[in-house]
Amino acid sequence: MDSRNQQLFERAQRHIPGGVNSPVRAFRSVGGVPRFFVEGSGSRVTDADGQSYLDYVGSWGPLILGHAHPEVVRAVQEAAAKGLSFGAPTEREVEMADLLCDLLPSLDMVRLVSSGTEATMSAIRLARGYTGRDVLIKFEGCYHGHSDSLLVKAGSGMLTFGNPSSGGVPADLAQHTLVLDYNNIGQLENAFAEHGARIAAVIVEPVVGNMNLIAPQQAFLNAMREQCTKHGAVLIFDEVMTGFRVGPKCAQDYYGIAPDLTTLGKVIGGGMPVGAFGGRREIMEQIAPLGPVYQAGTLSGNPVAVAAGLATLKLVQAPGFYETLTLRTRQLTEGMVAAAAKHGVAFSAQSVGGMFGLYFRASCPQTYAEVLECDKEAFNRFFHAMLDAGHYFAPSAFEAGFVSAAHSEADIAGTIAAADAVFRAW
Repeated sequence: MDSRNQQLFERAQRHIPGGVNSPVRAFRSVGGVPRFFVEGSGSRVTDADGQSYLDYVGSWGPLILGHAHPEVVRAVQEAAAKGLSFGAPTEREVEMADLLCDLLPSLDMVRLVSSGTEATMSAIRLARGYTGRDVLIKFEGCYHGHSDSLLVKAGSGMLTFGNPSSGGVPADLAQHTLVLDYNNIGQLENAFAEHGARIAAVIVEPVVGNMNLIAPQQAFLNAMREQCTKHGAVLIFDEVMTGFRVGPKCAQDYYGIAPDLTTLGKVIGGGMPVGAFGGRREIMEQIAPLGPVYQAGTLSGNPVAVAAGLATLKLVQAPGFYETLTLRTRQLTEGMVAAAAKHGVAFSAQSVGGMFGLYFRASCPQTYAEVLECDKEAFNRFFHAMLDAGHYFAPSAFEAGFVSAAHSEADIAGTIAAADAVFRAW
């Protein structure tokens, strides 16, 4: 008899493309049947067949407190009882803006939106409007949402403009985007030397989470800040994933870099759909209704979603929160590396704050090309073996993982023991 997960997946494919509402959920990369979850509590999720898993996806990062945290749920319930949406200003929006600007010194002003994609799309439009320039620099393997300007892959040679990486993206639009290698200072400097007067912005994941986890070289981020300042370009830190995930003041504080604009999402919604973009006052004042750059959204600053985000942001500011989260995440990666080494498996791992990356490669990659050297088939075997043992990792070799405050030392130890058993049978 088919499992309930299988039945739901077959039913979903009739009216939902691929049976999913976001591609990676389809398990196409790893094979098999996606899990349909019905409940989450703390560090665990339960699927439609009643199977429980330790969850290292956490809704792809937002659930830094774990699933269904009582204070977050209570905040949502209280807000919902007073109205789901108004399409008009509310006090909670002001409270959220004040809190974000207090926590991040680089933010003078902020605009709330409903998703990370919307935040990055709007920040790029704003940077182009502010500078009067068209060219955008992004980095191979970084993902900034699915707006047209960003679904672009590298051109055929260094410093050539990009090519669309998705159907439906006009080639003419893609040709306004330069795609460079992450952590490559020379390419960045050469791009500015050749195109500096035309570059509106550089957008970067300060810690990459969308080609697995790739940590930046400090000198790379420093060079980015220097080149943008020198040439009058806007530096955009895409902290949709890293924001309040790697530390109490995001990656920009962790690495000591002040961007001109910051995009946020995930954690600031606490599991609800909230995004934001903000930065220097003179740039943000170009946004309508103050300036000529248009951006709007009926559900922007939704009171229920903002309530969840505010509750989450206040809880993560507790003393010692990030120290414990960082320690747990490091225990996970170091324990799995030790287990693999014991059984002679080519494997490496690293973490930044509450994010981690697992690689079937002898050393941790620093570039997109090195990520592609990882043994994808080995990851797929590992993924399914761990899933069978009750440990849910991202269903792709090219996604970062996440630890939450709800993960206990016993949870981490259990996952390491399961990995050890998998590697022993390798």
